[in-house]
Amino acid sequence: MKTPKRLEPLIDSGLVHEVIRSLKSGKEASVYVVRCDNELCCAKVYKEADQRSFRQSVLYQEGRKVRNSRRARAMEKGSRYGRQEQESAWQNAEVTALFRLAAAGVRVPRPYNFLDGVLLMEMIVDADGRPAPRLNDLVMTAEQAITFHTFLISQIVLMLCDGLVHGDLSEYNVLIGSDGPVIIDLPQAVDAAGNNHARRMLERDVNNMKTYFGQFAPELLSTNYGSEMWKLYESGELTTDIKLTGIFEDDTQPADLLSVMQEIESAREENEAKRRYLESIGAL
Repeated sequence: MKTPKRLEPLIDSGLVHEVIRSLKSGKEASVYVVRCDNELCCAKVYKEADQRSFRQSVLYQEGRKVRNSRRARAMEKGSRYGRQEQESAWQNAEVTALFRLAAAGVRVPRPYNFLDGVLLMEMIVDADGRPAPRLNDLVMTAEQAITFHTFLISQIVLMLCDGLVHGDLSEYNVLIGSDGPVIIDLPQAVDAAGNNHARRMLERDVNNMKTYFGQFAPELLSTNYGSEMWKLYESGELTTDIKLTGIFEDDTQPADLLSVMQEIESAREENEAKRRYLESIGAL
């Protein structure tokens, strides 16, 4: 096929030797099957911001740190340079997340290289060596649904233990490779500790999995893994090998306002006593 213009720099640099075919075109990128030496890989070509239907919501970008102060100021002002830097940061977020999650043992495509808005990564294949289907393309038995659901919940736990939430997980961004499910599409991954919306996004990811697999195994529809794992994460008790129950009950106990007010008053009296003491010795 004719080489797409965005892939020409990778061919010129020797990273890609041949473009085989187009694999898919999504809301944020187009993906091609390419040959790198003797290995087939995927080249994910990110679309320009004005060509994407998926917008860089501030909900996803909250908590992402930009070390360079000039870049940070430009991104805040929304200047042309700032928009370019924001776009670069958005694309780099997926590259960073893939390297980080692969190192943590999460089943994601192995990233190989990133150049000029193009991500080279592992091509996920099925048992016959063909590009793996997406989860939504499959019809499965209840047993298969429960097996896949259990595995993906464990992957979400691994991600959360590493401090990340996918943020847009659904049956459309899970591939079923020869070794089972593989999670893809991570430019919107959020920092669990630094993003105030992380819990809501985590629970949405988990509920998307529950709703999809619940079509084949209705017993999954009564589970509540998202709230359970977030509570464990907040308390520092979530581990990669934890056994979740899928059961969660909100704490409906009313707050002990009297005790809270007493603590506030005690702190006030302590601060007042400290102030009087400092005044008495001339320190104030």
